[in-house]
Amino acid sequence: MNKKLLLGIIVIGIAAGVAANWYITQQKAPAVATSQPAKVAKQESMRRPDYTLKDPEGVSHNASEYDGKVVILNFWATWCPPCRREMPSFIEFQDEYEKKGVTFVGIALDELNAVINFIDPMGVNYPILIAEQEGIQLSQTYGNRLNVIPFTVIIDRKGNIVKRLNHEVTYEEIEKLIQPLI
Repeated sequence: MNKKLLLGIIVIGIAAGVAANWYITQQKAPAVATSQPAKVAKQESMRRPDYTLKDPEGVSHNASEYDGKVVILNFWATWCPPCRREMPSFIEFQDEYEKKGVTFVGIALDELNAVINFIDPMGVNYPILIAEQEGIQLSQTYGNRLNVIPFTVIIDRKGNIVKRLNHEVTYEEIEKLIQPLI
């Protein structure tokens, strides 16, 4: 293929992606089929919404199980490159801070088999819960108004949301945010 033609295709693709991203950010959050509309959290300091989700072994877990701990709740998917890049830092962080009452909880917006095939070789050492498509609405109730992943929420020991992050986070960024909460 001609280099100029290939360059033109790439430029058009980038322009289309930028235009699509702008258009999406200007729209309201997409509707999710549910019997009750999602209430989107608008303030940083609010009580965390409740949920009950199953882990890869099929055991149900509720948000209240983590009350009394500083929780880093991370919405992610196996097909999301930034999500995949964050996980080694999360594993390291969990090792370092678990004894200080901090825990990561990963909420996978993915199918069970894809999650299992990803986390087993990765050596994930923190709870992973399977939300599949229901996780989109759950992330909205936690304040994910842009519907992006990764989406990370910092929750204090009292169950209050203190920070929402709609980008790939680093070990250092999480450490700085949770220090006042330990």
